[in-house]
Amino acid sequence: MLKLSLQQARNLHLAAQGLLVPARARATRKAVRAAIERMRLLQIDTIHVVARSPYLVLFSRLGDYEPRWLDEALAHADIFECWAHEACFAPIGDLGLHRHPSPIRAGHWAHKSAARMQREHRAEVAALIEHVRANGAVKSSDFERQIKGVGGWWNRSNEKRWLEAGFVLGELMIARRENFQRVYDLSERVLATARARARANIRVANGPSKAPSIDADTRLDEADIRREFLVGAVRALGITQARWIDDYFRLYKKFKDAALEPHVESGELIRVEVRGWENPGYVHRDHALLLARAARGALRATHTALLSPFDPVVWHRERASAMFGFDYTIECYVPGHKRRYGYFVLPILHRGRLIGRLDAKAHRASGEFEVKAIFLEPEVEPDAVLLADVAAAIQRAANWHQTPRVTIRKSKPAAFATMLRAALRQ
Repeated sequence: MLKLSLQQARNLHLAAQGLLVPARARATRKAVRAAIERMRLLQIDTIHVVARSPYLVLFSRLGDYEPRWLDEALAHADIFECWAHEACFAPIGDLGLHRHPSPIRAGHWAHKSAARMQREHRAEVAALIEHVRANGAVKSSDFERQIKGVGGWWNRSNEKRWLEAGFVLGELMIARRENFQRVYDLSERVLATARARARANIRVANGPSKAPSIDADTRLDEADIRREFLVGAVRALGITQARWIDDYFRLYKKFKDAALEPHVESGELIRVEVRGWENPGYVHRDHALLLARAARGALRATHTALLSPFDPVVWHRERASAMFGFDYTIECYVPGHKRRYGYFVLPILHRGRLIGRLDAKAHRASGEFEVKAIFLEPEVEPDAVLLADVAAAIQRAANWHQTPRVTIRKSKPAAFATMLRAALRQ
């Protein structure tokens, strides 16, 4: 069994996620699609005090890119929306996996809610789908009205709930987004676009190419689907303990080391020892070369970036704690008086470590990127390299947001804010 230091394991994880080193080439539409394929999931969230989370996750990996490229990828059916970890974009090649008629997905809270909605409002859901069939794609705002007594975070109308049920249960898909609002259409029409794109891509590809599978393979059984999610999560994470695997695709059934033994024996997964972990780690065989480089200390982390609160690196609290010694909670859903760090707090990745977090807001009208507060982890000593890298990462993010004037309000330690202001003026 190969042995890795904790930092070597971190570097392997970051390499698999596309966060080990800065992007070496200028971002392209193809790079956006490749990043999503690498992660397998890009979580969606609508909060936009800075860029909305999916755009920020891509910026952390790609650097300066056009956010509209993500919108275009959805409209062109290169990616699709589904409920997995939470609401996510996923590569179109995984559509058959996520839409397979397997009971695995039935345990997800979104699927439970949709199934209940269909049971209780079957006629209304069916009528709304027929409306889409006859009249074309719709947004929930097309049915805008206030309904007294409807609770929940978004105060959804009945039509919104019925559209969501049709989407989750597979009769509808998200054809595109307009001002980040979902546009729902019949799955058959969206899939026709996906198939046409796949055929076109094959025609222009150099050499033999294979179209992505966009239909559920009913020959697969529940065990096959679970295996695909299991190995897919390990590949996306780079290295993981068995107990963290289920969270990636939200399978609601934790894996134990014994369940991974057949995959180790077949050579599909490689078991490794990580110093400081009580349990073994697992690496997909596709990352065997990365693993070998990590083991001999040849993977060097040189990237510094601001991460989204919904970045795969930090969305599992236990994993982030074990991997980075970083205790992270998303506080935007916590009442204001109970927050420790702020509303939309961005973890700071610096050369293979999570060294702090900052609470930021992009004031687009005035061109100001406001850092309300920045906190370094207690054990972090801000040397010249860290200071320069963090200042540059903040300025890059500010420029990309088209809010190039950076304001630093306060920090912990208090002197770090002064140091950052000076570094940003250079």
